[in-house]
Amino acid sequence: MNLSLDDLAASEAFGGGKGRRTAVTFLPEPEPRDRWATIVSVDDHVVEPPDAFVGRFAARFAEAAPRVVATDDGGEAWSWNGELLPNVGFNAVVGRPSSEYGFEPTRFDEMRRGAWDVEARLADMDLNGVWGSVCFPSFLPGFVGQRLTMWPDDEALALAAMRAYNDWHLEAWCAAAPDRFVPNQITWLRDPIVAAEEVRRNAARGFRALTFSEAPEKLGLPSLHTGYWDPLFAACEETGTVICLHVGSSGTSPMTAPDAPPETVAVLFFAYGMYAAVDWLYSKVPVRFPDLKICLSEGGIGWVAGLIDRLDHCFRYQLGYLPTWRDVDLTPSEVLRRNFWFCAIDDTSGFLTRDVIGVDHLLVESDYPHADSTWPDTQPRLREQMAGIPDHEARRICWENAVELFRMPTPPDPRP
Repeated sequence: MNLSLDDLAASEAFGGGKGRRTAVTFLPEPEPRDRWATIVSVDDHVVEPPDAFVGRFAARFAEAAPRVVATDDGGEAWSWNGELLPNVGFNAVVGRPSSEYGFEPTRFDEMRRGAWDVEARLADMDLNGVWGSVCFPSFLPGFVGQRLTMWPDDEALALAAMRAYNDWHLEAWCAAAPDRFVPNQITWLRDPIVAAEEVRRNAARGFRALTFSEAPEKLGLPSLHTGYWDPLFAACEETGTVICLHVGSSGTSPMTAPDAPPETVAVLFFAYGMYAAVDWLYSKVPVRFPDLKICLSEGGIGWVAGLIDRLDHCFRYQLGYLPTWRDVDLTPSEVLRRNFWFCAIDDTSGFLTRDVIGVDHLLVESDYPHADSTWPDTQPRLREQMAGIPDHEARRICWENAVELFRMPTPPDPRP
C-alpha cells in the first residue's frame, strides 16, 4: 500500500490539519562541531525564498509567477496556479525541538534562516562540518518540480516556471558558492524530447544533476518500462548528468495497514529506495544506457547488501524461465553495482556491508533542514558510525565518491 504525501501532510498524527502552531521554539545556537572528515552531503533541501521567481518570468507571465502572500491566520503561503501552498513545518525543522515537528503551515521567520537564505545556509554547513551539498527542491515545486511543470494548463507557462526555478537555483543559490553546491535541475515532465533538450542546454551552463521521480507512473506519467523516457536518459548519459532519485519523489510513501500507527510510515520511508532500485534495474534503463549514473537519496544503505543477495539468488533460479535478463552480459547485481550510488544517513549497520555494496558507490547526507537531518551533529554521528573503517575508505565515502560522481573540485584541506 502507498500513502500520498498530500494525505500524509493532512494527517493529524503528523501535525497536519491542525492549523498554525501557536508557539515556535528555537533551540540555543549550537557550537561548531569538530571537523573529523570532509563531508559532501548528496541530499539536502532548499526552501525556495520569497524572491526566488522575482524578475525570472517573461513579461506576459509576470502576474502568474509564484509569489508569497499573507494568509488570514497570520501565516504565509505561496500563491501558484490558483492554489495557496503553505510551507509545511517538516520542510524546515532544524534548530527546533522534535516535539514541534509537524506538517503545520509555517512562516519564513519561523524557520531557521539557513533553510531559505543561502548565506545562512553556508554558515550552517560550516557549523556542521559539511563542505559540499546537493540540494533538492521543497514543497512549492515538489521533489521533481511537478507542481511547477504539471499544474498549469498553459504549457508555455509551465515551461517558463521550470526555467525560472532552474535559473534561480543556478544563478542565485549555487552561484553563492559554486565549488560547494552541485546545480540540480528540475525536469520537464511533459515531453521527454524537450526534457532532453533542456538537459543538454543546462549541462552547457553548469548543471551536473537532475532530480527525477523514483516511480513516474505514480505521478500519472509513463512508467520506466515503456521506453518513453529514453531520450531524456540518453541526454543524461551523454552529458554526464547524474539522475537523482529522492525518496518520496513519486508523491507517495510506503505504508502498511490503513489503521497502522504513524510510526510505520516514518520507519518505512526508506523502502522506496529499495523499490526504485529494483524497478529501475529491471526496466533495463541502465542496460540500455551503461554509462548512466543513478543516485538514490535518503533511502539509506542497510537494505542494499540484502538486495544484492536476492538479485543473485533470483538470477540463478529464474534465468531458465524468465526472459527479462537473458540478453544481458552482466548479472543484475553487477549492473546495480555499476550504475547506482547509495546514500547513508544513520546507517551504522549498513557500513558493515560496504564491501558487498562497493565502497566506491557509497555516499553520505545530512538532509538539512528536514526532520531526518543529522544537523548539527553530522560530523560526530559519522565518526561514531564509521569507527573502525580505514581512513582511505572513510575518505571515499565521506567526500571522494561524491566529488567524482558530481564532478566537483577537490575540497580544501581534505580529511581524514
